Amino acid sequence: MGQQRPPEPAASDPQVEALTMPEGSVTELVLSRIRDIPDFPQPGVLFKDFTPLLADGEAFAAVVHDVAGRYAGQVDVVVGIEARGFIIGAAVAHHLDIGFVPVRKSGKLPGPSLREEYTLEYGSAVLEMHESALQPGQRVLVVDDVLATGGTVAATCLLVERAGATVTGIDVVLELTFLGGREKVGDRPLYAIAPL
Repeated sequence: MGQQRPPEPAASDPQVEALTMPEGSVTELVLSRIRDIPDFPQPGVLFKDFTPLLADGEAFAAVVHDVAGRYAGQVDVVVGIEARGFIIGAAVAHHLDIGFVPVRKSGKLPGPSLREEYTLEYGSAVLEMHESALQPGQRVLVVDDVLATGGTVAATCLLVERAGATVTGIDVVLELTFLGGREKVGDRPLYAIAPL
């Protein structure tokens, strides 16, 4: 299954145009700022830590502008997945001057929430989103740091769709292709800056 590309950046956004990097360079930048942490959060798991990327202002800005450039004018709201998806997602939403909606782990949101249980490579969990966070028909960009087995992203998409909104795109920093997570996403458009 090939990587689907979302719509091209809107030419009307000079900030996106000014910071767009040549094809491949953002991928190389991301890969140079990711470190492997073995046996985290439990033995046998190789954790991809992107905090060094966040600590590098130029690299962080390049990723935010890369993501924003793909969706300018194409989405109404960004949904970020707890916790690292909050960081990139909120920055992209700010850059695009649109709203941001957090999808959180169980028990973290006050008020009525939609819930979705999912499995991941080392267990299972529940994600929640406020019932009133999205409006029917809104075009949503889902953002996270890593696509692994796909359970977290797929559960988030189900929450978005249960709220009556449309998943216009999914954008992740890393995709661990050997785990087959893309299959759980189905035919929803997904872009990975750095597929491994």
